[in-house]
Amino acid sequence: MKNRISRRQALALLTAAPAAAMTWTPAEAEQAHEHAAKARAAAPASAAYKRRFFTAHEYATVGVLVDLIIPRDERSGSATDAGVPEFMDFMMIDQPRRQVAMRGGLALVDRLSEERAGKRFLACTDAERRAILDEIAYTSNNDPSLSHAIAFFSSFRDLTATGFFTSKMGVADLSYQGNVFLDEWTGCPDAALKKLGVTYG
Repeated sequence: MKNRISRRQALALLTAAPAAAMTWTPAEAEQAHEHAAKARAAAPASAAYKRRFFTAHEYATVGVLVDLIIPRDERSGSATDAGVPEFMDFMMIDQPRRQVAMRGGLALVDRLSEERAGKRFLACTDAERRAILDEIAYTSNNDPSLSHAIAFFSSFRDLTATGFFTSKMGVADLSYQGNVFLDEWTGCPDAALKKLGVTYG
């Protein structure tokens, strides 16, 4: 099948990337999310997002993975509802040194799926997907054969959370109270001062 990658190739891609490529600063993440939000706002309502880095298969895999990490619930929408796949696509374009780690990691997830279920991750059932992720979701898992997949998924999960919680939907989910203009600051409320056991001197 076209675009299949061997475990050896996936590991080679992943290990070729420096460790720094697996980490993300809040400033980098916020910038990428802003770019993605602007692209969505500029596109016609009926237009599909035009990915710039991911292949169609990778992008679909990203969508499934992020929604397994942050699914829709009674508080808010899912990671895809918040635009996390678009955010990640922009992150890869804005931070090219991270591309190899991302591409290799997604290929490794597919390779692991083929070993466990005989098919790529997208073709797996929900139960099969969850079983595969249960193997790589915990950094406490010391299975050396899974170390690269565990490192990738840890980074991917962090990026998913960053993308979600810097989005408008994620900020609302947190019930964030900042960024509100005050006409006058009258000091900390008495109840809060008492709780902290402090007073104004």
